[in-house]
Amino acid sequence: MKILAVLIFVPLQIVWLPLTILGSMIVGYRQLVISSQLGVSQTAVEIINGRWAMDAFGLRKDAAARKLADAIPNNSVFGLWLALFPIWIVSKLFRMPFLYPTIPSPENAKLTNLVPSRTVEFDALISTNAESCAQLVILGAGLDTRAYGPLKQSGLAIYELDEPLTQAHKTASLEQAQIDAGHVQFVEVDFGDRDWSDALLATDFDREKATIFLWEGVTLYLPEDAVKATIASLKNIAPAGSVVLTDLYSQRFVKFAKGKAIGWSLEMTGETMNFGLDFASNPDDTLKRFADGNDVGLGHHQCLGGANKNGPFVAIAEFRL
Repeated sequence: MKILAVLIFVPLQIVWLPLTILGSMIVGYRQLVISSQLGVSQTAVEIINGRWAMDAFGLRKDAAARKLADAIPNNSVFGLWLALFPIWIVSKLFRMPFLYPTIPSPENAKLTNLVPSRTVEFDALISTNAESCAQLVILGAGLDTRAYGPLKQSGLAIYELDEPLTQAHKTASLEQAQIDAGHVQFVEVDFGDRDWSDALLATDFDREKATIFLWEGVTLYLPEDAVKATIASLKNIAPAGSVVLTDLYSQRFVKFAKGKAIGWSLEMTGETMNFGLDFASNPDDTLKRFADGNDVGLGHHQCLGGANKNGPFVAIAEFRL
């Protein structure tokens, strides 16, 4: 079946190639140049486009991601369709994931699968903790759309935290996309300020209720002391039974992302990758040492890309406060 899929895809892609290039250029221009002009994250566009593709290709339902991806001014869904149409045709024709997006086994995950693989791991951790917690706080929420899907009916009190410019960009885009966000409290914070949690505490956030803190795709942009300080702040404002769900990247991944191949695009929007852990050997032990060093418990965790001889490139982990 896969061989037949390739035999159909190759000539189709060759014929479609000029439009694939055009679509990629449109998306790239919007993602990099327009994001830079707006002063917002370009990597956030990469994430929502991955979620858009998962829905469009039938891997994960996310109607809100489809709508929001089309509404943000620093993106082009038209360009995405031009770039991915041959892959979409083949995936639908054979009713199977093909090339992208795909969700391989965690140990066989690649960088090209990062968004889909990471997304489903976090989905599972949120689902596991939703019944025992009363609140969901999304740190560095960016363009995340989980709050506008099934979680809207979960009964969780939901808070999205990010810097003022990002919040303004998102709320305007949610309104443009006609996505109801009335159940979400948007909190403007400066994570560079050690007292950032005061902004959350100024809402109706309840320090006595167990909380899920979702911290996805953020730690690698912070210096190590900021990562540790954030965990300490969360321990200070939440009761036992609360959890931090986060992803921690390998030093190898951070070094690669800071290289010339990718680093120039991050510089356009002032984004710099900093923090990583040594996952080259015994990543479980590394995670345990990190948890112990921050006085939190290590719960369920999953490494992605463990089949690589240099170790996994990221670990998604549950830390118990």
